[in-house]
Amino acid sequence: MRQTTRRMVRSFATLCAGMIGFAGLWVEPRVQADDKPAAKVAEARQAAIAFLRTTQADEGSWTSPTAAGISGLITTALLKAGVEPSDPMLQKALKNLESFIQSDGGIYEKNSGHRNYETSISLLAFQAANDQHQYDKQIANARDFLKKLQWDDTEDVKPDDVRFGGAGYGNSKRPDLSNTAFLLEALKAAGVGPDDQAMKNAVVFVSRCQNLESEHNTTEFASKVNDGGFYYTPAGGGNSQAGATENGGLRSYASMTYAGLKSMIYAGVDAKDPRVQAAYKWLQKHYSLAENPGMGQAGLFYYYHTLAKALDTMQVKTFEEASGKQHDWRAELTSQLLSLQKENGSWVNGEKKWMEGDPNMATAYALLTLAILSPAGK
Repeated sequence: MRQTTRRMVRSFATLCAGMIGFAGLWVEPRVQADDKPAAKVAEARQAAIAFLRTTQADEGSWTSPTAAGISGLITTALLKAGVEPSDPMLQKALKNLESFIQSDGGIYEKNSGHRNYETSISLLAFQAANDQHQYDKQIANARDFLKKLQWDDTEDVKPDDVRFGGAGYGNSKRPDLSNTAFLLEALKAAGVGPDDQAMKNAVVFVSRCQNLESEHNTTEFASKVNDGGFYYTPAGGGNSQAGATENGGLRSYASMTYAGLKSMIYAGVDAKDPRVQAAYKWLQKHYSLAENPGMGQAGLFYYYHTLAKALDTMQVKTFEEASGKQHDWRAELTSQLLSLQKENGSWVNGEKKWMEGDPNMATAYALLTLAILSPAGK
């Protein structure tokens, strides 16, 4: 699997380096690269860790004692930020997450309607803490549970059904791209490769979330916008958080386009595939660090994370936009994040949609993004 992944990454890197105007994305000139970023990143990271120490509840959770997803995301972020699993804060956090493990292998609050989301994120936390293989069993059980949640033949959902291959919150009859992206992230972390049937099924659903009419997407929405970007879901009558067009199309937006692109990479879609190229072309026209294009400030920190995750996976070092202007996206995004950090070490989004008004949640996404831009300890 690792050899397959390396070949895939090299293929993406070669494609991106050789396509002028294709790999280059536009970044606002107001964001300047720092000539000494390492010390500032380390300082920002430590301030964020200190902030999260003050907001953790006695039993180990953050924000809510029943929100396994939020606590799991923060736990993962702290581990990626270099906090050791043996740290008392993380010992409490991991013990708290263990309390959500269910007999079916899932990791979720017993009455939760977010079983896929909570299990996927908790799996990522346990995988990040698995330095002594102490969580191997929990990770394997969670992996198998997630596969069972996925819409496929086991639920009598056939490949021609628009829901096929997708994942939703767990109590919904509608899968969506956000949950499917978390599913794929978790499966990849658990060692599932692109040849696995779950990955192959997932890319069927992901393709149907793209505004691109093709043999892979014959939904009613495919031709109405047809700009190569991605939206939330074609299932349940279709939905885009960015709204609909006059002709009933579903508008593309950046966070879902990066989520879709990253998901295709994980599922083994080739760099030369028209779906990948179309997504890149959309991103060329809509790149921004000031907002989540198509959504304004909503989901800004999630957007930063999906952007960084996708571009890092493709090993893209420099973007060149259509005009030929080049950008060091890592340095520019680092500067942007540092400029947004609050004096108390947290990050928070003034637009509260998707819980980014919660400084615990926004800070977790910021730390996860910094871990990609400048890994702790390197």
